[in-house]
Amino acid sequence: MNPAEPQSILIVDDHPLFRKGVIQLIQAAPEFKFVGEAPSGKEGIALAHRLQPDMILLDLNMKDMNGIEVLKEIKDSDLDSRVIMLTVSDHAEDLMAALQAGADGYLLKDMEPEDLMRQLGEAARGKITISEGLTQLLVASLREKSRPVSLAEAGLTEQESRTLEHLIDGKSNKLIAREMDIAEGTVKVHVKHLLKKLNLRSRVEAAVWADRSRRQTKP
Repeated sequence: MNPAEPQSILIVDDHPLFRKGVIQLIQAAPEFKFVGEAPSGKEGIALAHRLQPDMILLDLNMKDMNGIEVLKEIKDSDLDSRVIMLTVSDHAEDLMAALQAGADGYLLKDMEPEDLMRQLGEAARGKITISEGLTQLLVASLREKSRPVSLAEAGLTEQESRTLEHLIDGKSNKLIAREMDIAEGTVKVHVKHLLKKLNLRSRVEAAVWADRSRRQTKP
C-alpha cells in the first residue's frame, strides 16, 4: 500500500456508543479511513475477510466471542491486517494472552482521544503500540521467567540479533523484511528461533526484555 494513502480501519466492538465515538475520531483524521464496524466477533471476522482492512481495532470482551479467539482466527488466516486490542482490561494475563496470540498493539479505552490517535498513527507506521501504563506489567512478567541474563548469553545468530534490534523498535515483520532485504517468511523463522532461545512467547516480550538488557549493559 502507498504510505500516502489513508489506512483503512475496521472496528469490532459490542458497545455502540464507544464505536460511534472512535468512528468520529477516525473520520476526522485524514491519515485514516473508516471502512466498517461489527458488534460481534463473528461478524468482525466476516467483515475483516470481506474488507481486508489495514488495521482492526478489536475489543477483548464481547458477548459472542472472546477477543483473543477473534484475534487468533484473524492471525491464522491469510489476512495481513494489523490488529490492535482496544479494551478496558489492564490485567496482566489479558495483555500477555493478546501479545502471545499475535496482537500488534494493546490500548486501553480510557486513553485521551489525542493519545489514542497518536498511538494508532504509530501502529500505521508499523510500530507495536502498548498503553504506557502497561509496560510495567510486561516487565514484571519477564522477571518471573528463566532466560539468558544478557544478550551476549542468548547465543543469537547475526541475523537473529539484527531481527531483535528491529523488534526493539516495534517494527512489523513486513517492515523488518523490507529493511533487511529478506523474505517475510524468513523474518518469521528468525523471530521464532530467537523467542525460543530467549524463552519468551511473544515479540513484544522480546523487545521489552532486549531493550532492558541493552540499557543495563551500557556504562
